[in-house]
Amino acid sequence: MTYRIISRNLFILAILMLFVLNACTKEENKEKEPDRSDQEAEHNMDNEIKTPDEERNGPADPLGKYDPPIEISTVRILGESIVFPEGQSVHDNVWYEDYKNSLGINLKNKWVVSHHSGEQKMNISIASGDLPDFFAVNANQLKRLIEADMIMDLTEIFESYASPLTREILAQNPTSLPSATFGGKLMAIPNTQSAIDYAHLVWVRTDWLEELKLPEPKTMDDLIKISAAFSKFDPDGNKQTNTVGLILTKDLIDGYGGYEGFMHGYHAYPMFWIKDDKGKLVYGSIQPEVRTALLQLQKMYKQGQMDREFGVKDMAKAAEAAAAGNNGIVFGQMWNPLWPILSSKEHDRTIQWQAYPLVSADGKPARPGIKAATTEYYVVNKGAAHPEALIKMLNLFVERIWGDHTTFEQFEKLYSSNGIEHHNYAAVQAWPSRKNLDIYLKVTEALRTKDTSKLNMEQLHTYNSIQAHLNGTGEAMEWAYERVFGEQGSFSVINQYLKDDLLVYDEFYGLPTPTMAEKNTILEKIEIEVFTKIIMGDPIENFDKFVRDWWEIGGSQITKEVNEWHDSMQGS
Repeated sequence: MTYRIISRNLFILAILMLFVLNACTKEENKEKEPDRSDQEAEHNMDNEIKTPDEERNGPADPLGKYDPPIEISTVRILGESIVFPEGQSVHDNVWYEDYKNSLGINLKNKWVVSHHSGEQKMNISIASGDLPDFFAVNANQLKRLIEADMIMDLTEIFESYASPLTREILAQNPTSLPSATFGGKLMAIPNTQSAIDYAHLVWVRTDWLEELKLPEPKTMDDLIKISAAFSKFDPDGNKQTNTVGLILTKDLIDGYGGYEGFMHGYHAYPMFWIKDDKGKLVYGSIQPEVRTALLQLQKMYKQGQMDREFGVKDMAKAAEAAAAGNNGIVFGQMWNPLWPILSSKEHDRTIQWQAYPLVSADGKPARPGIKAATTEYYVVNKGAAHPEALIKMLNLFVERIWGDHTTFEQFEKLYSSNGIEHHNYAAVQAWPSRKNLDIYLKVTEALRTKDTSKLNMEQLHTYNSIQAHLNGTGEAMEWAYERVFGEQGSFSVINQYLKDDLLVYDEFYGLPTPTMAEKNTILEKIEIEVFTKIIMGDPIENFDKFVRDWWEIGGSQITKEVNEWHDSMQGS
């Protein structure tokens, strides 16, 4: 862990030094008036790119306003939790208004779809070539666009327009910018997230624990016994058999209701690439630990500890059990109280959930697995007239949320207020890797000392929400903030993971290899189908058949390509 922190800091320092040196060079060149021969030599340099601001007004302005205004297009894929205040929509909201007023950018949506159909809709747009000026894609789509030569090289645009704060945030995760760079060219802007935010933990109904006089879970055996009790002994006291212990979703891999946290308790890492004892990368889903965990889930399913119909319920549908107050255990991530557990609190204010560290099936610590922080990339259509507009909108986002001149009123308008997260409306985003952990650390310190002078706007907003809950004046949303950022919130668990150096990182963070791009979709579909059927009662020997099929269908070649990538990264 120390090595990762040092590497990250050195990477940030290197980026900032390059920026300073570049800025100094520009300043010196501005003071020196070149003669005609110098100008001709510069004009004839290979690959010279002049940005629009440089052509019209001199050096590029990271937040320069277009005059007259310009119109650019994008597309939006909206998650289930995104809601709009009255009078606003995905086409007309506080962020689109800020783009217009601050940057002179009129942003138009070519199409808008839900999260569930977003990937398919984007694939159709790529295949047809009907693309907006800029748009967000996943790693597979980015690979296709690069191979088809459909998107713009952003290297010079980024160098000219990215603000210092944008550069700092994008550099905080050392794999983000490299994952979007090919042949030395920056082909996309990563939507950076915090990898540690995706560490799994287990949420348990503590009011049910108290009702049934059960201890908090310390081991996997404890958790399985709690799950059995929740499904058998009427913890909600309504004299009906309508409760279950564990909630799963049909996709198995999910931020709420996924089985990853359960698997990690058995030291199993499905859909991860991990190192074997020889230092080679191997696919986690085909390891024997997964077989053991599947067999235990099968036993729990047979005993009625799980929803009998989980195999046809996505995350949104599975969340209905939380809203109805019918389940007591879910493996998920730090944000679960904000959605969908919040709905259970709105349903019944006596309900109480608590985050616990993952529990182990043996004497070894359970180690949560986390993937690379970048899963989404912003790209620019090769025919776009204003590629720099993407960087300007990104600069605006980071300056509005984390800049030194942000006011509390501005923060509430553009980030979050009255339980509504306005930041979701922004079409371009990037997030500091330690942002949420720092909120927890700073806010809990302020709660102890009552000194809020060291809090930034976001931290102060969270502090006020938690204080409202503690004072008894808050609503369900303030309870949710306390369950995430309070003294016993989910980040207290993540902070402990970091202190104990427990996190396991997915060793593969590159774009899909050639065989991955061709075979991974079908392989992952087979994996989910086979594992779901095993949980629901199919013979465990079907796991062994899956392993053989995986190798034959493409796994052998994928493993070879992944290790070639790994070796190349080791030598870079």
